[in-house]
Amino acid sequence: MTKILIIGSEGQLGSCFHEQATTLSDAQFFFSTVDTLNLMDSSAIHSFFEGKHFDFIINCAAYTAVDKAETDTVNAYRLNAEAPGELSRKAAQMNARFIHISTDYVFGGNHSRPLKPEDSKMPDSIYGKSKLQGEINVVQEDPDSMVIRTSWLYSQYGKNFLKTMIQLGQQKDLLKVVFDQTGSPTLADDLASVILTIIRKVITGEKPFVPGIYHFSNEGVCSWYDFATAIFYETKISCKVQPVESDQFPTPAPRPAYSVMDKSKIKETYGLEINHWQESLRKCLKNMEQ
Repeated sequence: MTKILIIGSEGQLGSCFHEQATTLSDAQFFFSTVDTLNLMDSSAIHSFFEGKHFDFIINCAAYTAVDKAETDTVNAYRLNAEAPGELSRKAAQMNARFIHISTDYVFGGNHSRPLKPEDSKMPDSIYGKSKLQGEINVVQEDPDSMVIRTSWLYSQYGKNFLKTMIQLGQQKDLLKVVFDQTGSPTLADDLASVILTIIRKVITGEKPFVPGIYHFSNEGVCSWYDFATAIFYETKISCKVQPVESDQFPTPAPRPAYSVMDKSKIKETYGLEINHWQESLRKCLKNMEQ
């Protein structure tokens, strides 16, 4: 039976793996939390893996407090850069397939066309820089690993833009939302499903495990203003949305102005079809009603 370890199982993506675990037959899932696997401690990582073997290791854990990372640099780099490298090394030692989740923030700057995995990286925040270093460490420790970058992640779990908009929209008559940041929302359920589909195809021999860096988000492009407007339309929340520029909401860490990613590599390599973000938004809202 295939053994799959999910690291960071209490976050948005990890919670989706919990929910979808039964969809992968002949697989045994193991879910680690900060209590069972403390990524801030190298010795704890070593102790956790001692005497264990997994076939696939998926690292969903990350330091995601983007603004706090600007001053909490040591912890951000520990969780986003150093720990992934150590996990990748452990995976290589046991000949496990390592899948690491990264972010569009590794690019930074301004762009005007969908970003390819091989495009130059110039992160302009500590969060982005630490995640980029994590990618580098992962590949150095295990060249046979897979890195999947994603963007604008949301779900029915945890804290995210969708849930914040619903909460604020029910409390206020007007919200100001930036319209000069463009990207593609990603439903965490869809990302988990894609990763499990890849694993299933590898297990059954339908597709080989192809190492490298991939991009995944839902199809389509929008601004945060567009996303908020769609959320209120689908939920029938009457709150009005006013488009504003980013400089009206200064933050310690700069946000990418354009982070639309080219997903052709992951689609072509594994024969995938990806939902449009509006379709996935409706699916998520339906799940939240249950």
